Amino acid sequence: MKNELMDALIRYLDCPCRIFEPMYDDIQIMNAYREAQDRGKKEGFIPVMTIADDVLWESLIMGAGENYDAFRFNADHIAAYRRKMLSLSPEPGKESLDRLLSERKEDAEDNGYEWAGDNPGEMENGVSNNAFYGYWDHGTKMTSRILLAEVPVKNPWEIFAWFPFGGWNECPDTPELMAVSKYWYETHGAVPAVITHDTLEYAVLSPVSRENAMRLASEQYAWCPDIVDQAGTDATIGMLADSLAQSSVWFFWWD
Repeated sequence: MKNELMDALIRYLDCPCRIFEPMYDDIQIMNAYREAQDRGKKEGFIPVMTIADDVLWESLIMGAGENYDAFRFNADHIAAYRRKMLSLSPEPGKESLDRLLSERKEDAEDNGYEWAGDNPGEMENGVSNNAFYGYWDHGTKMTSRILLAEVPVKNPWEIFAWFPFGGWNECPDTPELMAVSKYWYETHGAVPAVITHDTLEYAVLSPVSRENAMRLASEQYAWCPDIVDQAGTDATIGMLADSLAQSSVWFFWWD
């Protein structure tokens, strides 16, 4: 079943892919990812790491508008979906985040609790995050079986035409993923690097400045409240901002 799922994912992505079996460190994986980044600039693709599991597979099939039917799908329909997504003019990412921010505040008021953005806390007690987290199996303490896909797109935000994994619960749908990713690429150089069924990680060349970290943390909280709300009782937007000012990887997780 596991091999059948991986084979189906490779057929779905319809691009060069490389499989990495579980290992106790990710040095080989990161070397391959960095090599693919460099080569992709010349050959016209952007590398993305993912994990083949049933939940992600169902999300990708249904996200592209296909009826879920085991490992079968209509390749022409998937290709048409990608063309449609790539033809869209993304909503300005800042406007998308402002809208989400407003919605989050309204939800907080409706449910009778304090909106975290009104009391973001001090910019302190953060942690440095310079490694990817989403592809680790914390039961085995090894990496999961990873697929490194060379997605044939020019712009990082276009990756989500190949990975329409969102649109459930509070996880943004494909147009919103593309809009916000375009905005963060243009403002911070953020590139989607790891996608699983419930996590998304971006690579940035350098941490955000401390002057801009609180604003970015507020944007990220509006987009994905779980990164603060479910990060522990002491977690605050200020703590997230302090982390972002030390980190070259951004991590998002939707429940």
